[in-house]
Amino acid sequence: MAEAPAPSGFARARAWWSRQSQKLKDHFAEYGGIAIATYFVIFALTWSGFAVAIGQGVAVDGAATDGTTIGTAWLATKATQPLRILATLAITPLVAAVWHRIRPPAPKPAAAPEPAPGPVTPD
Repeated sequence: MAEAPAPSGFARARAWWSRQSQKLKDHFAEYGGIAIATYFVIFALTWSGFAVAIGQGVAVDGAATDGTTIGTAWLATKATQPLRILATLAITPLVAAVWHRIRPPAPKPAAAPEPAPGPVTPD
């Protein structure tokens, strides 16, 4: 019986991407708004950090130097996107734990009890 051929590099990459995409969807389904807020906070801190650094004269390798400070900072921030996504996935559970400790989730309302059946009247 012949073995099935090993998947090609593209097929392996596609399978890996599919698994990672599912992990990200599961992460956002579990943490919802906290994960999105964590991502945008990391984004804002990165962008403002690059803007301040560039404004102070720090050269960013590979970034266009003829653009505005904000534009160049955005390009540098965009280059860090894979790292920011990984950081979001890594720290969101910690952020959620701290958030729920500070502000506990509202208790779910108890289900209303079924009404007792009334007397049956003959028709």
